[in-house]
Amino acid sequence: MLTIKNLSKTFNKGTINEKQALTNVNLELEAGDFVTVIGGNGAGKSTLLNMVAGVFPVDSGTITVDGVDVTTLPEHKRAKYLGRVFQDPMMGTASTMWIEENMAIASRRGLTRSLRWGISSEQRAEYMNMLAQFGLGLENRLSTSVSLLSGGQRQALTLLMATMRQPKLLLLDEHTAALDPKTAATVLDLTDKIVSRNNLTTMMITHNMKDAIAHGNRLIMMNNGQIIFDVKGEEKKKLTVEDLLKKFSELNGEEMVNDRMLLAK
Repeated sequence: MLTIKNLSKTFNKGTINEKQALTNVNLELEAGDFVTVIGGNGAGKSTLLNMVAGVFPVDSGTITVDGVDVTTLPEHKRAKYLGRVFQDPMMGTASTMWIEENMAIASRRGLTRSLRWGISSEQRAEYMNMLAQFGLGLENRLSTSVSLLSGGQRQALTLLMATMRQPKLLLLDEHTAALDPKTAATVLDLTDKIVSRNNLTTMMITHNMKDAIAHGNRLIMMNNGQIIFDVKGEEKKKLTVEDLLKKFSELNGEEMVNDRMLLAK
């Protein structure tokens, strides 16, 4: 479903601030793979995700989604293949619009627009059923402005909106990092259910090593712009946080330590 070949990216080339963010990264995701991505600050995790999303142009290499070469496609043109949930709960929704209006926009992604009532009674009932699965009471607040929702409610809504059109690839960029632990656990549980039910191919960046182990069927570790560890299946299920820290030290020759990861243990 996703093929990345020899992907490289350097920021601020030729300046004192030059940064080699990715170096000849190769990665293949099968349909239905749910991959968690971990690594220290500056490892290249977010750069990789943003390159797939089309936020940054490619220096070299190729990106293919479900057989379609999207390497040179701008962000808005490859969006029809992708669903994305950001770290900031404010970024995935239109704050001044109602919940049902946000969902109506998401449901029409990639479709031809026409001049008719934006939301039919049938669609409204469908939205209510979708929201009811969250257990957050949002199904009774369709005409509520999104600006009045909590961070967790907004992320749950954004997750639903990102998956309404069955994307080829779902990108989760630390989508629970800004939430309190209880709300983060709720959103991760919803993530598992939606990904499993729709068999979505998914990449989830996280600093929480426990979450990286507990969710998905595959885990990759990045450092200095490269993938240094790739594990899946039963081997992944048996991992512990201590195993990951030890593996990082073995592969990189230094300890995997930063404040966020220490707190996430």
